[in-house]
Amino acid sequence: MEVVAGSVVPTGTPRRRARQVARFAAIGAGATAAAFATTTGVLLGQAKQARRTIPMAEAPPPRCDGVYGAKLPGAPLTMVVLGDSSAAGYGVHRRRETPGALLATGLSRRLHRPVRLRRFAVVGSLSAGLKPQVEAALEQQPDVAVILIGGNDVTNRTPQAVAVRYLVDAVRALRAAGCEVVVGTCPDLGTIQPIQPPLRWLARRWGRQLAAAQTVAVVEAGGWTVSLGDLLGPRFAAEPGRMFAWDRFHPSAEGYAMAASALLPTVLSALGTGQERRTLTRGEGVRSLPQAAQEAARNPGTEVSGTQVSGRDRGPQGRWAQLRRRAFVAVGALPPHAAATPSAPVTPTTPAQGGATGSPTGTGTPVEGRT
Repeated sequence: MEVVAGSVVPTGTPRRRARQVARFAAIGAGATAAAFATTTGVLLGQAKQARRTIPMAEAPPPRCDGVYGAKLPGAPLTMVVLGDSSAAGYGVHRRRETPGALLATGLSRRLHRPVRLRRFAVVGSLSAGLKPQVEAALEQQPDVAVILIGGNDVTNRTPQAVAVRYLVDAVRALRAAGCEVVVGTCPDLGTIQPIQPPLRWLARRWGRQLAAAQTVAVVEAGGWTVSLGDLLGPRFAAEPGRMFAWDRFHPSAEGYAMAASALLPTVLSALGTGQERRTLTRGEGVRSLPQAAQEAARNPGTEVSGTQVSGRDRGPQGRWAQLRRRAFVAVGALPPHAAATPSAPVTPTTPAQGGATGSPTGTGTPVEGRT
C-alpha cells in the first residue's frame, strides 16, 4: 500500500490489487447492509409501536344519510361521500359532526335548496375499495361526489401507481355519469402523534408524494382536488388535543369542521355556484398541472382544477391547471381560535344545527380496519 495525495492506493500485482479492492468493496457493502438492516428494524419497530398505540376501531361512525334543508324549496341535490374513515367521520359520536353532514348542511344553506346525502365511505378502505362504493353511489344518480382517500394506502405501503389508478377509475366512472367530483387528497401523516420519527418523516414524504400524484390524475380525469396536507395545517400540530379524536389518529369534531370548511368552497365551484374572486392572491394562478400538484401538496387547503390558456387545455409541460387558495367557509361549530388564519380568512356563517332533517337511512358502516 502507498499513500498518494492523501488516499490509500493498493500496490503489488494485479491479482493482489483485485483481492484488496474486492475486500474493501465487501467491507463497504457490509456496512451499508448493516445500516439498512438497522434502519429497517427501527422503522418496523416504530410501525408495531404505532399499531399498539393507536386503538383498534371499536364501532362504526354515526350514520349521516338523510335530507338536509328538507323544508327549503326545489328538488334535492344529491351528494355522495366516498372513501375511508376520514370520509365516514370515524372519531365523532354525533351525525351532525361528520364531514358528510357538515358539507350537506353548508351546501343546503348556500344553495337554498334541499341536499340529499348518502355516505358510502368505509372505515379502513384503501383506494382499491372505491370501486364497490362508486357502483353503489351511481345508483343514487348523484350530482356531486366527495372522496377522501389515501391515508390507508400510505400506512399499508400500497404502490403509488396502484392507488392512483383505482382513484382515477372511480373519478372517471362518476364523471361519465355526469357527476361532479371533488377529492380531498391524502393527508400528511407527519402530524400523527403516535407515529414517531423517523417513521413520521417517511410518512409525511409518502403522503405528500401520493397527494401530488392524486392531484395530477384527478384533474386529468375531470375532477377537482383540495389539498388536505397536514390535515389542514399547523392547527393540528399546535393543538392535537383539540383537533384529534380520542385515538390521536382521526380528527375530532373540530378537526372535521375545519376539513369540511376547506372542502365546501370547491364543492360549490364544482357545481358552478361558487363565488369567484376577480383578483388572485400570492401563490395562485395558472400553472402546469404537475407544478400545481406539487405546490398544492405543500400548502393545505389549496384547490386545483383544470383550466384553459388561449383556448387550449395543454401547454408545453402538460395540462394547464388553476391553483387557488380558497377561503375557509365555516360549516359547523368551528372553535373561536380557528375562526381565521393568516392565509385563509373565514366567511362568517351560522353554525350548523342538528344535522339532517330527514330520517337517516341504512345501517352502520362495517369496521374493516384500523383507519
